[in-house]
Amino acid sequence: MESKVAYLKQKGRKGVLRIGQQGYNLLITYFPSHHVRLNWLRFWGASIGAGSAVMRGCTVLDIRSLTIGDSVSIGSRCLLDARGGLTIEDAVVIASDVHLIGAYHVIDSDDFESVEKPIHIGDHAWIASRATVLCGVTIGRGAVVGACSLVRQDVGELEIVAGVPAKHRGMRRSNLTYDPKYRPVLY
Repeated sequence: MESKVAYLKQKGRKGVLRIGQQGYNLLITYFPSHHVRLNWLRFWGASIGAGSAVMRGCTVLDIRSLTIGDSVSIGSRCLLDARGGLTIEDAVVIASDVHLIGAYHVIDSDDFESVEKPIHIGDHAWIASRATVLCGVTIGRGAVVGACSLVRQDVGELEIVAGVPAKHRGMRRSNLTYDPKYRPVLY
């Protein structure tokens, strides 16, 4: 009997958390105020540092597993799938329409088994528009992912990758001292 009560409490808590997630994805994400959007995410369990921005139209899955550092700029219409855990360190730039996908289904599974793995993005990384980063990937400090790339493997520090699948294209030469605060009004 106790285990059934615990199960129902857990299920009820998940239902409440879904309300917060759906409220964000259906309504709050379009509200033209960084303050409102970030505080909604924080209230429902995300950890978000100072000076960060999540532009309008982004979708977030599993708000409680989302960690965003200081001075992070996340463009419009991004998918932040934190089901496996999503950590974005300080001074990261994620352009519009980027998909960070934290889970997948096992193709040969009889019960459509899902696998969730964390994504980790190091400080000063730059992920260009329409790139897709799959679960279990680490993007190193200062790394650059080219536009429309598919990242299936880890990217090293200061490494530049691009393509489908993303391949090594060069190394970045930067002291990584910039602070990319970007919070335009009504975005």
